Amino acid sequence: MFVWTFLLRITHTIISQSNADSFWITLYIEDYNLGAKYYRKNRKQGWVSIFVHESLSYSTSELDKNCNNQDFEVCAIKLQISLSKIYVLCVYRPPTGNVSYFLSMLETILNQLCTNSTNIIICGEININYLDNTKNKWQLDALSASYGLHSIVDFPTRIKNCSSSAIDNIFIDKYKNPNFTINPLWNGLSDHDAQILIMYNLKVQNSRVYHYSKRLINEITISEFKLNLSYVSWDEIFTEDDVDIIFNSFLNTYLRIFYHSFPLKKLYHNYNNKAWITTGIKISSQHKRDLYLLCRGTKDPKLKCYYKTYCRNLSEVIKTAKNYIIINLLQIPITKLRLYGTLLKQKLQ
Repeated sequence: MFVWTFLLRITHTIISQSNADSFWITLYIEDYNLGAKYYRKNRKQGWVSIFVHESLSYSTSELDKNCNNQDFEVCAIKLQISLSKIYVLCVYRPPTGNVSYFLSMLETILNQLCTNSTNIIICGEININYLDNTKNKWQLDALSASYGLHSIVDFPTRIKNCSSSAIDNIFIDKYKNPNFTINPLWNGLSDHDAQILIMYNLKVQNSRVYHYSKRLINEITISEFKLNLSYVSWDEIFTEDDVDIIFNSFLNTYLRIFYHSFPLKKLYHNYNNKAWITTGIKISSQHKRDLYLLCRGTKDPKLKCYYKTYCRNLSEVIKTAKNYIIINLLQIPITKLRLYGTLLKQKLQ
């Protein structure tokens, strides 16, 4: 089973032109990497992005040349999962965007990516209400169907006051992906509900992650954090009348500086596969190597006899330490097959 929470797509948020570049540098979601993005460089609001779980391998598809801030915004990644090549597109069409231009650019991209061996998934805010039968909906359905793609969102994604609409959507190939479920998720962060797509029968080989992240906090980074805070002009934040807007603006500014001043450092777990090697055994092994070097440069029979005796004693200590670990393993309630495999591995080391 493959649960598509390995990917997060985000569309249409508020980023001012002045801090757009720093926003992408400091944006952080735990266990996810920013796989692809597009943002407006000359207008406020609106961007699309895809975050990929760190256990997946991906490549970014360059589609910036197809974007138009007024009508069409898109970013994409390519995933290689088992024998499948999957393209994931995140799109956004502004409410006042030109539908004909949107469809034309989407067709251009699908022509470029679509083959018999590729699996394409389109998701995003297209601002075409799929709860109504309109001309724009028919045109988009006809275009997507010509590439084997079909809309799967049949519930409201935006509920406001007394109105509801399905202007966020996901398009997949139902023949290549027959087993899936799609559900709404209210997240409390937007007037748009999120959509959770769960796809089954896609074999994902998850690589175990043996590292963890820790923020670099020391005297230097703390000083940098204080200095960056001192440069912030808080006038724009506190000029608003809405308390919620003031709080969100303050928190965004504060966290952006915090993430920038205290970057994450990747640390790796030091797993000890030979738990029987104690500090005493390490010291004795080093002493044994020193005795060996002494014996190699002398013909003293007493020293050589002492070295052989020391080696025998050390071997007995190591054997006892291994047996002690094995006895502890026997006390763990695991299946016999796993136990026998572990015991055999310990004996062979």
